[in-house]
Amino acid sequence: MHTTQQWSIALPIDMADVVNEKVRVGEGANEVICEGLLARDRAVENWLVQQVAPAHDALKADPSQALTADEVGARLAAEHAKAQ
Repeated sequence: MHTTQQWSIALPIDMADVVNEKVRVGEGANEVICEGLLARDRAVENWLVQQVAPAHDALKADPSQALTADEVGARLAAEHAKAQ
């Protein structure tokens, strides 16, 4: 029974450059990819704990804070316009 599986993936050039550089200085490609996946998972977990859960709790405590879909759309459109 195999304990590994070989994959072929396409990465954006900037990400491939990072992987290539880390491998060039001695890190294994598998370790680099695993490290990146773990870092992403940690970032998502931190976002959920630090931002999503408190926002949920605040909304549950005071439902009057809720925005309609139109209000959310208007805020996003305003933010997008500012970024242009």
